[in-house]
Formats: sequence, structure tokens, C-alpha cells
Amino acid sequence: MQDAQDVHGDDLIARAQAWLAEDPDPQTREELAALIESDARTELADRFAGTLQFGTAGLRGEIGAGPMRMNRSVVIRAAAGLASYLKDRGHTDGLVVVGYDARYKSVDFARDTAAVMTGAGLRAAVLPRPLPTPVLAFAIRHLGAVAGVEVTASHNPPRDNGYKVYLGDGSQIVSPADAEIAAHIAAVGALAEVPRPEDGWDSLGEEVLQAYLERTDAVLTDGSPRSARVVYTAMHGVGKDVLTAAFERAGFPAPALVAEQAEPDPAFPTVAFPNPEEPGAMDLAFEAARAVGPDIVIANDPDADRCAVAVPDEQVEGGWRMLRGDEVGALLAEHLVHKGARGTFAESIVSSSLLGRIAEAAGLPYEETLTGFKWISRVEGLRFGYEEALGYCVDPEGVRDKDGITAALLVAELASELKEQGRTLTDLLDDLAMEHGLHATDQLSVRVQDLSIIANAMRSLRQAPPASLAGLRVVTAEDLNEGTASLPPTDGLRYYLEGDYRARVIVRPSGTEPKLKCYLEVVVPVGEASDLAPARARGQEILDAVKKDLAAAAGI
Repeated sequence: MQDAQDVHGDDLIARAQAWLAEDPDPQTREELAALIESDARTELADRFAGTLQFGTAGLRGEIGAGPMRMNRSVVIRAAAGLASYLKDRGHTDGLVVVGYDARYKSVDFARDTAAVMTGAGLRAAVLPRPLPTPVLAFAIRHLGAVAGVEVTASHNPPRDNGYKVYLGDGSQIVSPADAEIAAHIAAVGALAEVPRPEDGWDSLGEEVLQAYLERTDAVLTDGSPRSARVVYTAMHGVGKDVLTAAFERAGFPAPALVAEQAEPDPAFPTVAFPNPEEPGAMDLAFEAARAVGPDIVIANDPDADRCAVAVPDEQVEGGWRMLRGDEVGALLAEHLVHKGARGTFAESIVSSSLLGRIAEAAGLPYEETLTGFKWISRVEGLRFGYEEALGYCVDPEGVRDKDGITAALLVAELASELKEQGRTLTDLLDDLAMEHGLHATDQLSVRVQDLSIIANAMRSLRQAPPASLAGLRVVTAEDLNEGTASLPPTDGLRYYLEGDYRARVIVRPSGTEPKLKCYLEVVVPVGEASDLAPARARGQEILDAVKKDLAAAAGI
């Protein structure tokens, strides 16, 4: 990162001109030339304040000219660094599979990646069109690749794009691979020295998608009910064709599509943020549900690696309620137990402790990991993994990552089985609450423009940890930066509160968005069905009080 004096110094324009001279993209060249001509130093300083940092999530940022934006120059350097890293590890002619979503510039970034890999002497293969991220994760192992790249910014705003890297095991990279790849990227010289042939890579056909769809058969039980009626939204992303093909293959009724959001559109015109968790994102889906009357609503995020589920609920305005990711995770776990699944159940530390209780009751191994499927997918003997941000891995032998398509199939199978019994997903959640206690979870999430707000909040909490939250004394305060007996170090804080509610709070910066995220859980004992409503009210009361006190302690 350049220091502030250097950023605003005399060489700012010179560095911008040097970048402009080797930018291969006419659009970003024009953009940068206009900024230079108008001497827009504040904007230029922001774009040249350093470089986008390559980490375990790869790259993600706003599209635009300059080293602090996502653009073809940055992607070419990233691809060249990845190619150098792979060759350094003996993969001199290995295969790299490249996938991409339908965001702005995604196809350009994918093509540049394939060209760089080919120019480096590696073999490259590009998926046939914009497809869900789990298809890329599947293709890596299916084709015996040494690495994979997915060009996507998942559910980020329209102005963003990203670059996600997988190694040959089909899992996202973890440390130290990220730092090693970053070092190779930093060593890339002038772009003119990076060979980029016009052709020489493979453009894959529909066979790889067909193989993925055939693999989805493994998720469902032969002869299981397939009667659930679904309203589905692709959230302007790439999930529609693959999900509807998977549902047709499985024998479910064709989902009723939210027409306004069915086709890929990089502008995401009907939502503020293309994330089913964001307020308002599901409004059109709920409107369609009120017209159609389905059993459930299912949504994917734009790259279809996440799956959201909503259920009828007369108690809420509009008659439909989004299930929390923790609720869907518990439902899928219970369903897999009922199906006789064996193996380890795993989740990230920010997810509900209910999964551990379900696994314990079933006599199954259980593990907690750091946040992200790059960690969950590496759990030995994994059978099911999830995290609260709507990510579920239900077929780790097929896809070692979250997969919104196979998760949707499994949810639909569960809803169908319950429907045959005259029951619903809500009824099964009630059963789980009565057996294991009502695990109430919530999140305090603060989106910022200035990243220093997040750093200051974490610093405040480290320097002056709260003594109590919601009137409950903090009995344990852990700085996860120091690691634990079972977890490597990570930037996060974890608090356990006194009392029978087993209240837990985790605070961490988001790894992919400018957000500070606080994850809350309380467990309220439930004796019988009549206790459920009071337990929910009590749980929400405690969560609301914790959020208020935590926000004050963090200064947000």
C-alpha cells in the first residue's frame, strides 16, 4: 500500500499514465484517460492507493480502471501469478478450468484467464456459458484439473466483480496458498511480457453440465416424494436453467418462476443488492407466492451457490417468512439423519450450535471451522456442511463447496416428504425446538463506506470488551486472532454470556464485503408445544437487547 503522501504526490499522474499505457481494455482506458485529463486527483488517488489484495477469497472489488479496481489488467496479472504458482509446484502442463457468471466483464476476465494459462504452457478449458459456481467446482474434479477459476462477485452489488481460485481438490484456497499466489502475482512484470495467445484453449460443451446434473441424482433418495410446489427466483443470476433442469430430471413439478428476475442481468434492476438476505430482495418472490400458492419459495443468489428458503406464515405481513440460514441448515441436517446419512456434520463458528446437538443425538461426528467453505470443505469425512449465510454442502463427494442447486433439491424433497404427512418445514422446526431447545439466532450487520469504521470497532472491542450484554455477564471473551485449541487465528471476537440461555456472540469483519458482522445466538428451553411462542418472544427479546448493547460497545 502506498503512503498517503506518495499517493497525492507528483508521481500520481505518472503512475496513472503508466497504467494507461498497458491497459488492454478500451473501456477502462477511456475511463482512466478522462480522469487524467481532468486532473481528478482525489479519484485517481483512490484508484492508485495500492493494489487489490489477493486472499483466500481471491479478488473482489468494484469494476474500473486502476490497480484498486477489478479490470482486465488486474485479472491478467492474477492469472499470470496463478500460472506461475502452479508451474512452480510441478503442474507444468496441468489443466485449469475457468467458469464465469453473467456480471459485467465476466466473460472478458474468463477469456483473459484462459489465454494467460495457455500462454504459460498450461492447458485451459472454459465452461460453455455463464453457469453456477458449483458447476465449476464440480468440473475441477470431474475433469482432473490442477486448479479452477470462477469469475464472480456472488451477491455483491452490480458494480463489483471477483476472481475465485480453487485447487485440484475442488476446494477454495486457504493459507498459505493465498500468500504464495499473491507473491507470484506481485512478481509479474509488464503486461506486454505476459503471453496471451488468441486461441489454444478448449471451450467445453454441454457434457460437463450434463455430468453435473447426473451427479445431482446422488442427493435424493430413490422413490422419495417429489410433490412440493415451488416458486423460484434466480435473482437476475445464472441459476434458472440449471435449477429447472435439475428439478425436471428429479421429477418435481416445474417451479413457478419470478419472471422479472429469471434471466441473467448484470444490472440487477429489481433489487438494491442481489442477495436474498437483504431487505426487499425477496419482495417479488413473495408477490408471486401470494398469487401461485406454492408450498415453499426458493431463491438462489446470482451465482447460485447459495440457497434461500421461505415458508408460509400467517403471523407475518405478506404471509411469507424467510427462513434463516441456520434454520435451513438444521432442517437439512435432520433430513439427512432421517435418510441414514453417515459421516461428519460441520459448520462455521458463526452458525447455530443446533447442528452439533442434531449430530450428537444421531451419534455422528461434528466439527466447527472458521468462516467459509474453504474450511468446511476440508473437514475429514465430511457428509454435510453449512454456514448461516445460506450456504450448504449436501454432496461433498460431488461438489466440495456450497451448492445452491443441490441444496434446493434436498429442501424440495424434505418439503415433499412432510407434505405427504400433512406437515410443513415449520412443523419440523418446532419439533427440533422441543427436542433440543429453541436456538434463536440473529445478526447485527453494518455496511460501511469507510473501512476504518470496522477497524475502529474491532479495536474498541479488543481494548474495552463488554462486561455484560443484555444484562447477562460476559463470562468468556476470546480474541480469535490468537487462535484456539481447535481453530487457527482469525480476525474475530467471541463472547459467551452467563445463564441458562447459553448466549453467544461472535464479531468479525466480512471477508467479501465492507461490513462488520455480529452473529448472535441464544437457546431457550422448550418443554411442550405451548411453550414455543413464549420461547420465541423471549429469545428475540434477548437478541434485541444484545444487539443494542453490542452496537454501543463497538461504537457503531
